[in-house]
Amino acid sequence: MKRINNSPLLKERRIELRKNQTPEEKILWERLRQNQLGFKFKRQHSVGPYILDFYCSEKKLAIELDGSHHVENKEYDAERSDYLSALDIKTLRFWNSEVSANIEIVIKRIVRELITL
Repeated sequence: MKRINNSPLLKERRIELRKNQTPEEKILWERLRQNQLGFKFKRQHSVGPYILDFYCSEKKLAIELDGSHHVENKEYDAERSDYLSALDIKTLRFWNSEVSANIEIVIKRIVRELITL
């Protein structure tokens, strides 16, 4: 059976991304880590060819933080979301500015999604 989670081919890239988190990823990770929301999240977890910023396997919830470069990558993001959706993984997307401006609103939206899944 083909492995789709945390492929060894993407291990080095996942490690690199963990070492070089954006400020917004650091802010959100501080709120997600150690089951603070009642669910375990992983950061820089790969599913198939994609590396997810944050992932809760129990609820099959991916959280992606988008910077300005995502404005130009709409097609890629749509393909990625379709791929994950086919695996019954829900993706929540937030702009970096949302995390910086009001992390509490972001956390409330994540909690609401975790409860409904």
